[in-house]
Amino acid sequence: MANLKLRRSENVHGDFYVDNTCIDCDTCRWMAPEVFHSIDEQSAVYHQPTNSTERLAALQALLSCPTNSIGTVEKPEDIKIAQETLPILIAENVYHCGYHSEKSFAAASYFIQHPAGNILVDSPSFSAPLVKRLEEMGGVAYMYLTHRDDIADHQNFAEHFHCQRVLHTDDITASTRNVEIQLTGGEPFALTADVLIIPVPGHSQGHTVLLYQNKFLFTGDHLAWSNNLQQLVAFRDFCWYSWSEQIKSMSKLADYSFEWVLPGHGRRFHADVDTMQQEMKKCIESMKAV
Repeated sequence: MANLKLRRSENVHGDFYVDNTCIDCDTCRWMAPEVFHSIDEQSAVYHQPTNSTERLAALQALLSCPTNSIGTVEKPEDIKIAQETLPILIAENVYHCGYHSEKSFAAASYFIQHPAGNILVDSPSFSAPLVKRLEEMGGVAYMYLTHRDDIADHQNFAEHFHCQRVLHTDDITASTRNVEIQLTGGEPFALTADVLIIPVPGHSQGHTVLLYQNKFLFTGDHLAWSNNLQQLVAFRDFCWYSWSEQIKSMSKLADYSFEWVLPGHGRRFHADVDTMQQEMKKCIESMKAV
């Protein structure tokens, strides 16, 4: 956990606190918005948990902080209970793993319990409590990596679960040269009957997104909801390959139907298909205006 001696003065008095090693990744603020907020480009506790729901969310955020910057003054006797709640159910059989990794600058990762084999989307930290829970939930058959940046502890997961990793060849590096399923070209790839991997070059040359059941879209660093702008966005300042290609990719992606945007960075977004299509159009228009 965090270091009490490094506790930020911006925290309100009480048990939970954030220390000054915070990297402003936003994880705790969207996982437990009733407890954490941003001040001076770092997180801080603005409201101590006052009920069991708020406390659980704060503990889940503590476990998920990639830099271990969240702590409690008193030893949290209920931390094991919080560990048992991760991964966190989002909807149906789709979960948020928690345990974000600093190696991926705190990117969120997800877990799909799938009858054809469970799928881990991008890499969380290889944490023993999480690994145990994934084992209890049926293990991992596939580890889908959206792009080169959010691979974190992929090798540990591959060795432990003997899963098949999936990554586009244009994003293969020395650390991922042994990935089992290496995608090529620009055409969509059906991993299963209801799992479609769609190439979306832009943020990186080999970036892809995963569409599950025409409902859940796992977007990596391609697309996210901006809480500040209140709309879907792409990150121009973090486009490492080609902004013009990312606009083209986004326009193609707008032809698909989905209800959930589940990103690596940024906030998730849920809406009906019509609203989502309207938001995609707004996103593309704003991208072209940059």
